[in-house]
Parts: sequence; structure tokens; C-alpha cells
Amino acid sequence: MFINALQKQNPRLIDAARALWAQGLISPDTYIIDVDRVMANARLLLQTAQACGIELYLMTKQIGRNPWLAKRLVALGYRGVVAVDFREAQQLAAAGVPLCHVGHLVQIPDNLIPQILAQRPEVITLFSLEKAAKISAHAQQLGMVQPVMLKVFAEGDLLYPGQEAGFALEQLPDVAAQIAAMPGLVLQGVTHFPCLLWDPQLQQTLPTHNLQTLLRASQQLQQSGEDIKQINAPSAASCTTLPLLAQQGATHSEPGHALTGTIPANITGEQPEQIAMLYLTEVSHHFAGNSYCYGGGYYRRGHLQQALVTTDENGLWQRATVQPPDDSSIDYHIGLSGVYPIGSPVVMCFRTQIFVTRSDVALVSGVASGELRLEGIYDSLGNMKKGNACG
Repeated sequence: MFINALQKQNPRLIDAARALWAQGLISPDTYIIDVDRVMANARLLLQTAQACGIELYLMTKQIGRNPWLAKRLVALGYRGVVAVDFREAQQLAAAGVPLCHVGHLVQIPDNLIPQILAQRPEVITLFSLEKAAKISAHAQQLGMVQPVMLKVFAEGDLLYPGQEAGFALEQLPDVAAQIAAMPGLVLQGVTHFPCLLWDPQLQQTLPTHNLQTLLRASQQLQQSGEDIKQINAPSAASCTTLPLLAQQGATHSEPGHALTGTIPANITGEQPEQIAMLYLTEVSHHFAGNSYCYGGGYYRRGHLQQALVTTDENGLWQRATVQPPDDSSIDYHIGLSGVYPIGSPVVMCFRTQIFVTRSDVALVSGVASGELRLEGIYDSLGNMKKGNACG
């Protein structure tokens, strides 16, 4: 999906990947992240958000919940992270990364509520009054008042399978009244997802019906006397979309893919954010006139189409057409049309969610300067496997 953008914006990352592979420092099925480029993208996003008056929470699931990188992004100026599920919240909190937003895509399990509340998250999203009551009870025991947001929806909204949840607009006055009666909670905001989506035909990122629902929910609650301080509008946050969100009335957003430049709008490499991540694998074997690479990192919504293969010592890369695994199968291997030498390195660049893969994650500094430093190798869930390996 992003091979053209990768070659245009960050060709040295390709060279770095091959060098690390050739030295035996990384294995096939590894995502390689250019730390310096991520930090540059993150700085641009912060500057744009500050100019627009929008607050940003970091999203780390796309980069494998990586705590090392999350800490450096917080030091850059981000207040903390959004944890889309309770395991991510546990992983990042254990590493000392501040939790800002918890509970949006996945609610907090009952027995983990005290543990999450002890981290003093800036806000927790609610899907039900039952969960609200349990959070209220634990907050009282801890002597705290926990700010909460409501996930909302209306007829005609886009809800991804497996993410169906929230309060209908017509429920909001009654829901707000019941929450107001719960000691230990204060209603501060509303959220929805996805609020922006890439339109491949128009080649633009556009507001969804969900965003209009979100704004209607905020207006409705404010008209009933609620002090709504956060209108959180996640999805497709980038330097080009943050002004649009601000214009629409959003107060918060949560960049993820923009940190690595892997946003759909960057297919041609024209966006301010630049590609900062690629996937490195290796040809394993041949079958029926095609080549098969080691898999483990395929993401079925990644729009993977092309790869780069180098077959000589000079490191010249050639294009190969990818035969992505069927969505019903396990990605033990990823096919390439044609025959390439067994053992050849293969580079791909596509939209991914590392935390749902089996891949390693290699964090690399000094790509632009050529002074490579392998900061560490992590698993796909943010656990360190190996520390600094080269300098």
C-alpha cells in the first residue's frame, strides 16, 4: 500500500532494514520503526494540534503498545496514551506511561477497575450504566472522582463488527441524570468512532455520520445543563485533518497511524507525516511457480499489494506482486508472484495493527544519518526481547 511513499519519503529505512537483516540482528517477520522519523511526525502533529486548539492522546496499538517509544513521545509533549483495551492499559501503566483515556473500544473488566482507577486516568468511556455504577463504587472507595465520557450512537452510524456499543441519542438525558446521581463520577465528555474516514474515490478524508452524531450528543447534553469539556473524535487524525476536526467542534483526537505516516492519504507520499515503518521478511520456499515469504505480520485490512525483493549483493530492489493470504487462513506465509531466490530479503509497507500480529518490532535510530542504533527488539505486545544491539 505504501511502497511508493516509502521509497519517496524514507528510502534509507529500506537500506537500514537490509543492513540489520544481513547482520543477523533481526529475523524475518519484523516491523522496523524509524524512531527519529516517528518523533518528527509526532512533533508536527503536536504543533498542528496546538495551533488548532485540540488535545491529542497517543495511540500505541498500531506500533505494538511499545512502552519505550510511548515514553519518549510523552517526553516530547503528549500528556499520555489512549488504551483501547484493558491489556494495553495494564502494559503501558506497568511501564510508567500515563493513561489518559481508557475504555473506549473495550470496557474495563469488573475485577480490573480498582487497578485502572489507581492510575488516575484522565477519562474513562462508558458503554452502560451498570459499568458506571461499578466504577462509581470503586472510585468512592479510593476517595476520588473519576471523569467519564459516554460512547454514543444514532441510526445511520457506522459501527464496525465487534465494536457495537454505546448510548443512543434519545437515552442521553436520562443517562446523564443517573450518572449525576452516582458519587465518584463526573460526566465530562462524549466520544464515537470512526469520526473521519478516507474516501478512495474522492481521495480525501471526510467526516462521517458518526461525527455529526457526536456533535449532536454534545449539544444535547450541554443544553440539558451538562458541562461537556471533551468532544473526542478519533480516527484518521493527521496534520491535514486536525484543522477539520477543530472546525467541526472536536476538542480531542487520538493519532496512531499518523505517527508512522501510514495514513491512507499518504499513499503517494505527499503528506506532512512521512513513512516511519516497514515490514521485513524473507523468501522461505517456492511452490507452483511462486515464492513464499515467512508470515506472521499480515493484517487483513492492510491493503497489501506490492513488495520489494533484493536478489543480489548490490542491494538493488525489484517490485514483486503480493498474493496476500485469504482472510480465512493463518498467515504462515505470504505469497509473491514469481520465483525469487530462497533466503532473499523482502520489504513490505502497509497499514497494520502490530498488536494483532505475531511479529517482532525493532526500534531503530540514526536511519537518516546512517549511524544505525538498534534501540531494542520487542514482541507485538510491547514486551522487550532484546536491548541495544548495535551502535
